[in-house]
Amino acid sequence: MARKQKQTATGKGRKKAAAGTRSGAGRRSASPRPPPPPVTTLREELLEMGRSGARSLEYLILTVACMLMTAGALYGIWSLRPTPGYASEAITDGSPFDVTFRVANQSPWFPLANLKVSCVLASLRGSGLEPTLVEASDVRFPGGAKGLLIGEEGTFRCPFRALIGPPVHDDPETARRAEIYFRASYDVPLLGSVRLTYNSMPFVLNTRVLPPRWTPKPAS
Repeated sequence: MARKQKQTATGKGRKKAAAGTRSGAGRRSASPRPPPPPVTTLREELLEMGRSGARSLEYLILTVACMLMTAGALYGIWSLRPTPGYASEAITDGSPFDVTFRVANQSPWFPLANLKVSCVLASLRGSGLEPTLVEASDVRFPGGAKGLLIGEEGTFRCPFRALIGPPVHDDPETARRAEIYFRASYDVPLLGSVRLTYNSMPFVLNTRVLPPRWTPKPAS
């Protein structure tokens, strides 16, 4: 009887050992856990932040430099556009509002193609007139052309007398209270379908020169 109990206990022990062996083998066959992420120090984080900030600053500097280069190129192209210049003939007799003006192509590179000139009465102090634009009359370009080639000049007149009305138009004092300018429209070089508008500086009647004439308004 004691031998049977001993054999039974021995068998149970062997079963437990086999079960433990199988359980240990199962645990060993499971996939290993990933290692914990590396711990970064404060110094390493600050260095990484500094490198990231340096890269951002570099990108910003490159972007600003590209924008400045583009703006400079556009300004250079814009500065090459043709612009007209104006001058007044001397006023020896008649109304100061019935004088002949000269228009010249100041560009050494491009013509003023399909040029159209208008006159603007910007102000006439004490008259109550609003700024008014009128088309230039008696426009004459060399050879009957529709514009001005490089270095060419043309002439035109401003019909302000009809705009102001008699009898004030013959009064030199009225002309001295006036301020005018000229507006030109012409084709953009190399882009004939695009028109460019250019306003001149203001002109006033200058009686300090003899004979008097319309000259650019002095800067105040």
